[in-house]
Amino acid sequence: MNQEKARCGWCGTDPLYVVYHDTEWGVPVHDDRLLFEFLVLEGAQAGLSWLTILRKRENYRQALENFACERLAGYTEDDVARLMADPGIVRNRLKIASTIKNARGVLTIKEEFGSLDAFFWRYVDGAPVRNRWQRLSEVPARTRLSDLMSRDLKKRGFSFVGSTICYAFMQAVGMVNDHLTGCFRRREVARLG
Repeated sequence: MNQEKARCGWCGTDPLYVVYHDTEWGVPVHDDRLLFEFLVLEGAQAGLSWLTILRKRENYRQALENFACERLAGYTEDDVARLMADPGIVRNRLKIASTIKNARGVLTIKEEFGSLDAFFWRYVDGAPVRNRWQRLSEVPARTRLSDLMSRDLKKRGFSFVGSTICYAFMQAVGMVNDHLTGCFRRREVARLG
């Protein structure tokens, strides 16, 4: 008999969402390019569903040169116009402009901290916070750490980095393990951090 694995309820049954939950969400990320990708996508998600963004993820990778900060930092108004015309991404001028501005901010962070990885992971002292939520209703939308990260990023000129976005980013890149205690991925992810 094929028994369904117990998962966090937020991922539902959409195959793309289930694969994301089962393979990526909560896995500790230390690659600067991928950290920036998640930061951009979490900002793009504001006001939308994460599933909408997952469906556009490959389009984002193509449109934004695989999230290469060095290239994105040099984007001009012509690039903004090109992106605004791209139906494969969220065509919101403020979100597109924030991607470019945030890419410039990443370059400054790399100069100061050596890497985006070093900058972000210092918020959790280099190791994932392992929460023990039993129900989805217990999982916070923001925390003291996400508040701090949001303030720090905003001081550095970043946008679309509110505390809720920062907490979703922390969950996605494994800075916090918020897989519910009954989820099969909880222990697997804990072994990775």
